[in-house]
Order: sequence, then structure tokens, then C-alpha cells
Amino acid sequence: MAKITLVDDDENIVTSVSLALESHGHEVKAYFDGASGLAALENEPPDLAILDVKMPRMDGMEVLRRLRRTSDLPVIILTSKDEEIDEILGFNLGADDYMHKPFSQRLLIERVKAVLRRAGIEGEEPAPAAAGANGDAASRALKRGKLTLDPARHDCLWDGKPVKLTVTEFLLLQSLAQRPGFVKSRDNLMDAAYDDQVYVDDRTIDSHIKRMRKKFREVDPEFDAIETLYGVGYRYREA
Repeated sequence: MAKITLVDDDENIVTSVSLALESHGHEVKAYFDGASGLAALENEPPDLAILDVKMPRMDGMEVLRRLRRTSDLPVIILTSKDEEIDEILGFNLGADDYMHKPFSQRLLIERVKAVLRRAGIEGEEPAPAAAGANGDAASRALKRGKLTLDPARHDCLWDGKPVKLTVTEFLLLQSLAQRPGFVKSRDNLMDAAYDDQVYVDDRTIDSHIKRMRKKFREVDPEFDAIETLYGVGYRYREA
């Protein structure tokens, strides 16, 4: 169903997670250190990467940081339960989700399903463009001022210049841009970007928004289309 690259130095976790994913039809390639994992991700990009944080030669956060220079492929981070800083840093670097160790294989499978579904890799195909007035509006290209979003191609342009967004960032921006001027609470944005079985807190949404703004300001230093309403939420301002 999907090609998944797993990078973790714990052989027991690699074996058990690989078996669980393969039992659901996924093709899994495993690596036991960050350096070899990064090389594989760059040379043969999968549909999804699962990265442990603490690994020899290169930790998972450094792998993610380097990966995000050139790729927006979905990433799930594996982190120790007591390392809250890992979650915050992971989201700031562009992770799409995280799992606390120890975790149940069943929950991991659900998280994998959710991330793949958000990426359009697993689940129902979007309605074709010719489906008529009742077709899936979420699959159509969206233009708001200088912004162009094409969900079918996962393309984002600002004033004609490409902006590379992760799956989660794309869904958050799409939710905001669909109704310019309307305020979206963090709960609204969580619902737009995450499935019901995935819980994230407020700072996760804030981290994604912060990273998204940084990407837009790399192509336009004057970018200010995403407004923060403190204590309320966010809105898209169409110039």
C-alpha cells in the first residue's frame, strides 16, 4: 500500500514495527542509524518516514532538519515519553506526528494510516475535476490573492514562487485560506489537519504556523497573510 522507511537503532522495535506494518500490506525498509537512514531517504524517497530521535551517527532531529531542506514527505517521530522538548523541536522542524515510547503497535498503525490519508496516499481517491458542481471542493485549486494552492498536486505558490509545505502545513493553510477574514480557532485547525484519533495540543498548531510563516518569508520577506488573534486563533488575510 505504501513504502515506509523506518530508522531506529533498537532491533526489537525495528523487527516488531516492520512486521506490524508489513501485515497491513506496507513495504518497509529499515535502517539502524541516522546517517544511513538519511542517505536512503534522499536516494529512494518513500511515502512515509518513521524516525527515532536518539540514534548513533546522526540523531532523528538532525535527519529531519536535513531532510526538510529538500523534501516535504510525511514524517512520524518516535520519542521517549519524558522528552517533551523532542516533540516541540520535532514540530518546529516539520514533523507531521509523533509517538511516545513505549507505544502500542495498534496505535502506531492508526497514526500511520492518518498521516498517509492526509497525504492522499491511502484512502479514497479525490473526486475527478469533471464530477460537476457536487464534486469535492477540497480537491480543486484555490487562489487567494498571491496564494495558489493545488491539493491534487500538493503545490503551493506565493506570487508565482513555489513554497514547500509539509502535509500538515498544507492542510492548515488550506483551511485558513478557504474563508479569508474568518477566524479559525486552534480546535478548528486541529480538526482540519488531524484525524479524530490523533490528539495534539495548542502549541503543536502554533509550531506549524510559525514554521509556515518562515517558509513564506523566505520567498517574500513582507509576507503577513496569516494573522494571529491572541487567545482566539488565526485567520488568513487576503490582500
